[in-house]
Amino acid sequence: MTRKYIDCREFPSEMDCSVALSADSEGELLEAAVQHAVAVHKHADSPELRTQLKSLFHDGTPPIDAPRSA
Repeated sequence: MTRKYIDCREFPSEMDCSVALSADSEGELLEAAVQHAVAVHKHADSPELRTQLKSLFHDGTPPIDAPRSA
């Protein structure tokens, strides 16, 4: 099983979020990413949000010094 991650540093935001999430399963990562997107970034939980988040998943673990988006 390949670990998966999503990293807010890859996406510009008003709050310059530096959170990276990882999990052993896509389902677990999706739930954590949705909770983060709703609670921190004030997105509404929707099928579209879940599809968008899943498209941003990477295999492996987040790099320690990921470059921030400009």
